[in-house]
Amino acid sequence: MSSQEAQQELIEEFGMFDNWMDRYQYIIDLGKMLPDFPDEWKNDDTRLEGCQSNVWVHSEKQGAQLHFYAISDAAIVSGLIAILLRIYNDRTPQEVIDTPPDFLAALDLDKHLSPTRSNGLHAMLERIKTTAHAHA
Repeated sequence: MSSQEAQQELIEEFGMFDNWMDRYQYIIDLGKMLPDFPDEWKNDDTRLEGCQSNVWVHSEKQGAQLHFYAISDAAIVSGLIAILLRIYNDRTPQEVIDTPPDFLAALDLDKHLSPTRSNGLHAMLERIKTTAHAHA
């Protein structure tokens, strides 16, 4: 599935919910499914600045693709991480660079997140894009 198809699938999934309380719960549930993040990766190099909660992002190039691992100590932020990983994980650096975050506007995430959570989401997206540029 391409990153654009992953975005479309995500938009369709969110369309099944009638209200934002259900959408928030879905985001939290997605975060609960993140893979384990080893404690040794929780350091100043992987810690993301610009987030109210603690967020750590570790990346590796596996063959031609970038693989991201990330975690937060906040449930909703972990869910936002899961959304970003669904779109950008295991893609080539160029695909990451070329994939605009269309899902943000389609889901109205910026309108429904607190300003600090929205800033954190954009900081995570920026880290993913910066990593892709470094490997392109």
